[in-house]
Amino acid sequence: MDQSREQYPVGRVAELAGVTVRTLHHYEHLGLLVPSARTGAGYRRYSAADLDRLRHVLFYRELGFTLDEIATLIDDPAVDTTAHLRRQRELLLQRTDRLTRMVAAVDKELEARTMGIDLSSEEKFEIFGPTYSEGYEQEAQERWGDTEMWRQSQARTSRFTKQDWIGIKEATDALNARLGQAVAAGVAPDTDAGMALAEEHRDSIAVFYDCPPAMHRNLGDMYVADERFARGYEEVTPGLTAWLRDAIHANADRLEAADRA
Repeated sequence: MDQSREQYPVGRVAELAGVTVRTLHHYEHLGLLVPSARTGAGYRRYSAADLDRLRHVLFYRELGFTLDEIATLIDDPAVDTTAHLRRQRELLLQRTDRLTRMVAAVDKELEARTMGIDLSSEEKFEIFGPTYSEGYEQEAQERWGDTEMWRQSQARTSRFTKQDWIGIKEATDALNARLGQAVAAGVAPDTDAGMALAEEHRDSIAVFYDCPPAMHRNLGDMYVADERFARGYEEVTPGLTAWLRDAIHANADRLEAADRA
C-alpha cells in the first residue's frame, strides 16, 4: 500500500500521537491541523502529511511554544520539513545544554552538602550559580548524618566564611582541571604523577573531615558507583571518574604499604 495515500480516522491519529480526540478537534478549530479529507458521511480523515504536521505541532508544544507561535513556525513558507527537523534538533541541543548545566550545579551542591556546607540560600545561589537548587540537601544528611565524617564536617564548616567557600570552590575547580589534563595527557593513574594528584584530592577532602587512605579508597569507589558524582567528573573529562578511582586506590596502597614498613 502507498503509505503517502493512506488515510487515518481521528481516533487512530489520537492513539498514535498520544493525545485526545478533543485536542485534535481543538487544533482543527485553530487551523493548526485541518484533516485533508472527509468521508461521505463527514468523518475526518488524516493523511501522512497531516501526521507529519501534527508531529511538528506536538514537538514545539513540548518545548513550551504557544499555539499561536507554533502556527507561525509551521506555516512559514520558507521552512520545509527538513528545515523544521534542523531547527528542532538545535532546540533540543540548547535544552540539553541547559539541563546539563542544571544537573552539574545540583551535583556540585550535593557533594558540598556531604561536606557540611552551611551558607544562606542567597550565598549558595551566588557561589553555585543561577541553577542552584536545594533539592538534595535532605538526602545528604539522611545518608551520612550518623557518621563521624559528617559530625567533623559540620563542626569545621560552621566556622567557614563565605570567602572560605568561594576559595574552596575555586581550588576544587582548579584541581579538577588538573585531573582532567592528566587524563587527556595519558598519565597513568598508578604513576607518581597520578598518585600525587590523588593525594591532592585527599587533602582537599581533609579540609572537611579526616580522610585516611581506606576512607579515600571507599570514596573513589562511590564516585564510580553513584552516577551523580560520576557525571560531575565526566563533564570535566570523559574517563576521569574511573581514572581518579584507580589513582586513589594506587595512592592508598602506597600509603598503607609505607605505614606497614
